[in-house]
Amino acid sequence: MRARFVLLVVVLLAALPGAPQEAPITRDQTRELLRSSLERYGPLSDVNISFHQSEKQPYNFVGIMTTGLKNSQELEVVVGVSDKSTISVHVYPHYNSHYINVDKARDPSGLMLHLLHMNHDHFFYWGADDDHDVFAGYTFTLESGYPDEAIRIVLRSIRANDDYVGELRPYIDGSAAAQ
Repeated sequence: MRARFVLLVVVLLAALPGAPQEAPITRDQTRELLRSSLERYGPLSDVNISFHQSEKQPYNFVGIMTTGLKNSQELEVVVGVSDKSTISVHVYPHYNSHYINVDKARDPSGLMLHLLHMNHDHFFYWGADDDHDVFAGYTFTLESGYPDEAIRIVLRSIRANDDYVGELRPYIDGSAAAQ
């Protein structure tokens, strides 16, 4: 009797249709959702960034944070939708009115080592782009859908990166910054 019941349950489960799968959203759809999120969350008092679509890269939005900073003149924020179903947030601190550039730092090796250590302890990861300009980054995957609430949280966390620029001063002071 028990074996028949187990067999019946297995047959019924196999016969049930699978949960409907939502079609993945396109890159263009993701960009428009992102535009809406940035328009809603950018004006929040703890974000205070006005984003605009990049003229060079139509899947990027750019904004500048200038208020409430102690170590940077500004934080340039680039939020982009990749062709690999991710959204990236890159925060470029401007120190002494320029990007922080590894090649132009007083102590490039020390700077990179410190960035590597900061990756272990911080919400954002740290790196350098193709021009060797330092940025703090965060990446969302879209496997579970569009992360609207998480985008709000990350935008509210951008200002904290200014504090970490203070940690980088010993490695960059005295450097000729990137133009």
